[in-house]
Amino acid sequence: MSFDRCKPARLSIANTALRRCGLLLVVTAIGTGLALPAAWAQEPPAFSGERAMELVIAQCELGPRIPGSAANAQLRKLIVAMAHEAGLRATSLCFEADDPQTGAPLELCNIVVSAGPSGGDRLWLGAHFDTRPICDKDPDPAKQSLPVTGANDGGSGTAILMHLIELLGTAPPPTGVDLLFFDGEDSGTAGSVEGFCLGSGHLAASWQDFGGPLAEGVPRGLIVLDMVGDRTLTIPREGYSDRYAKPWLDHVFQRAEELGLPAFINDVGPAVYDDHLPFLRQGIPAIDLIDFDYSPWHTDGDRPEACSGESLGQVGRLMVDLIYFP
Repeated sequence: MSFDRCKPARLSIANTALRRCGLLLVVTAIGTGLALPAAWAQEPPAFSGERAMELVIAQCELGPRIPGSAANAQLRKLIVAMAHEAGLRATSLCFEADDPQTGAPLELCNIVVSAGPSGGDRLWLGAHFDTRPICDKDPDPAKQSLPVTGANDGGSGTAILMHLIELLGTAPPPTGVDLLFFDGEDSGTAGSVEGFCLGSGHLAASWQDFGGPLAEGVPRGLIVLDMVGDRTLTIPREGYSDRYAKPWLDHVFQRAEELGLPAFINDVGPAVYDDHLPFLRQGIPAIDLIDFDYSPWHTDGDRPEACSGESLGQVGRLMVDLIYFP
């Protein structure tokens, strides 16, 4: 196979054929002394939707991960332990806030897991790992005071990041990657945005603090993953992302198209108040990948059977492509 045969009409290392040609070029480069980008040196690790689904179920088996609960603390410990086992840097960033439901003091803890070279240009991927304390949208009034299991709303994005920890431990990325696990996203009261996105709001305001795990790097963009495990997954261009971070959103959706991922629809969808907004306010390109057309949202039906490994696999494959072919 010659380089001309595998050269696409528009140069894009997201193209699988070009990757394979890149591997052949590495062999050629050994003899010529030609230096190639690190991202071309090997095939990226394969993202497993089935493994991500296992991690969704594992989270749900802990119970609802409400901020301040034992299950929330267990999940935080699990994430940090996975990072250390993978040889990655993990930092817990705890702070105090008022519980939006009760007004009582509450400790919240974000987690930052870092891979690849320190400092420099970095890709940020984020998800909230907490779950909502009440099923306030459940059609059954008897269930509205129950906590949400949170398989999709919290569990899906977190599972993808957890599986990425495993992959990053086996195949270091060519440039820096930070996985941001947000606490306190979903405890607010309906109709009042102040009680939502507490963890992301705190991290967005403090990421440049001296000595922090993010302070030495320069984010090229943040991608928030929220409710990305729906069995009938459809991810449009979230409204705020399209308005305030359009070039970054264009780049991500172009990669999804090149990879042939049918869940990504290149049409503008609803504007959703989510964990990307505090970062947009700080001038950081930040986008939200979310399927807000999810009938079990904030109900007792948000359980693993509403999710699928195939959906998780599409989103995870896109994240792997962006990590290893920046």
